[in-house]
Amino acid sequence: MKLYIKYMVSIRCKMMVKSELEKLGLVYSVVNLGEVEIFGQITGEQREQLKLELHKSGLELMDDKKAIIIEKIKIVVVEMVHYTEERQKYKYSDYISEKLNYDYTYLANLFSEVTGTTIEHFIIAHKIERVKELLIYNELNLTEISYLLNYSSVAHLSNQFKKVTGLTPTFFKNLKNKKRNSLDNV
Repeated sequence: MKLYIKYMVSIRCKMMVKSELEKLGLVYSVVNLGEVEIFGQITGEQREQLKLELHKSGLELMDDKKAIIIEKIKIVVVEMVHYTEERQKYKYSDYISEKLNYDYTYLANLFSEVTGTTIEHFIIAHKIERVKELLIYNELNLTEISYLLNYSSVAHLSNQFKKVTGLTPTFFKNLKNKKRNSLDNV
């Protein structure tokens, strides 16, 4: 049986979910970002208890089909932008569509309808957070970052960064108190 969990965007979230499943005596085979595969069925009481415990940690057990698809889109974007260490050689629309087995136009329309923003803007917000992270760690220069995140040029990355943050990447890098958003707040 599959369970879908909203706001599950980090390894720490996965660890917390595993712990809660174990406390409830639920045996799982897979715990991925936003998705858990458990053996057997879950009782109504177990479901309510899990829902309550997840809510205490800022997570949410989902039942609505549209919400599940939206969450899957978000998870694919987070994995694509934050957890891929090699250059992305594909169009985001093709990748998302292929990963979720839905037509991209359907996904884009659903995402916009439910969230009030486009998948493209969601991707851009996450790419900018990734740029901030890479600038803070100071392991890559702007040219390498723009290549890794599939920007056409450093100028394109810089313009998009400034449009979103109001700062140039260089100015951000030189700030003493660098401010990043947590992934679930992007």
